[in-house]
Amino acid sequence: MKFLQKITFTAFALVFMISCGAATTKSDSTKNVKPSMEKIDQVLVFTKTAGWRHKSIEKGVETIKELGAQNNFVVTQTEDSLVFNAANLKKYKLVIFLNTTMNILGSNEEKAFEKYIQSGGSFLGIHAACDTEYDWPWYGKLVGGYFNGHPNNPNVREAKIDVKDKNHAATKHLKDTWTRKDEWYNYKDINPDTNVLMTLDESSYEGGTNGEHHPIAWYHEFDGGRAFYTGGGHTKEAFDEPDFRKHLLGGIFYCLNR
Repeated sequence: MKFLQKITFTAFALVFMISCGAATTKSDSTKNVKPSMEKIDQVLVFTKTAGWRHKSIEKGVETIKELGAQNNFVVTQTEDSLVFNAANLKKYKLVIFLNTTMNILGSNEEKAFEKYIQSGGSFLGIHAACDTEYDWPWYGKLVGGYFNGHPNNPNVREAKIDVKDKNHAATKHLKDTWTRKDEWYNYKDINPDTNVLMTLDESSYEGGTNGEHHPIAWYHEFDGGRAFYTGGGHTKEAFDEPDFRKHLLGGIFYCLNR
């Protein structure tokens, strides 16, 4: 009788150990399951112009597409203002105005874009994005300021930039002073609620009119969404500069909330 009890106990123990082993194997196997692929963000680049057209636009689009391919976001470029409707805009996490000029959206399209930002969308303006939509006060606050002239003869010149905030993705790679060539805008109607990342040292070039506080790149949360602006990007060469590309990518990352 004791012999049978011993056999029964041994069999039970063996079954229990096998069951535990199977459970352990199943549990461990879940650790090897690869996580689902990160969702790819959709970015719209808008390049419509109704005034001056920058020769660097195509180079800028090419650069942003390259950055997207390297950093998991997909870029769609358009000059069709009719894409600014609720159904279409909701596909995009970020809308970039790349060297847009003057009035480029109709009233219905403006309302659609306002609702897009109010629903958590993001905006990024490059260079002449501030030379756009002067009769739309909401846009002026979104972009952060309007174009107010620039130096001429030559309009592209070297200047020193003072990096005021290096805790942002768009500036953390830069030294305290960044010297580079571009077309340097002066600004009016500057939104005081923006967070200024960099300012121009007007003593380093001729033609500045903003004085000691001459912002050239900034960001802010606005009306439910995010906005970033950089004054660089007039020349084709700007989009080949490693530091400017990192600066631009950092602005995109901020807008994508990465």
